[in-house]
Amino acid sequence: MSMLKIAQGGKQVIHLLEIVGLLIIGIATIYAAGTDILQMIERREVTLGDLLMLFLYLEVLAMTALYLESGKLPIRLPLYIAIVALARFLILDMKELDATAMLMIAATILVLALAVLALRYGSLKYPYKDHQDRWGKRRMGTGRQAPGRHADKAFSNPSPHEE
Repeated sequence: MSMLKIAQGGKQVIHLLEIVGLLIIGIATIYAAGTDILQMIERREVTLGDLLMLFLYLEVLAMTALYLESGKLPIRLPLYIAIVALARFLILDMKELDATAMLMIAATILVLALAVLALRYGSLKYPYKDHQDRWGKRRMGTGRQAPGRHADKAFSNPSPHEE
């Protein structure tokens, strides 16, 4: 067995484990959101904190789907999640926070928002010319791509010139 075949087998195993991990994250996120929704139904009340938490779940699912699709994790998504999480923390714990803590959290949100702005500007001003997603499909530019990806190519036999 050649080293190339061993490396390709290892790569396939890692891709499979990565997909399993992403599915676990997705299922756990859906479970957590469902639990929160059931609690809202039992309380017969929906608070702003509940809605922000649902947005966090939604962002985690979007990030998981995008990572599964492309194999790349745009840094903006975790920044969005951090902004919403800090806003939720600020809203829910406002009564317990002193003025300095509130200002520090607000400043952190501002820095994260400026980071998102800088990343967006950079991706528009200096886009990637040409790249491939994790499945070997050529993509042009940046941004979210249409759904419909398939992992078939990742697990297919290598082309003759790769051996």
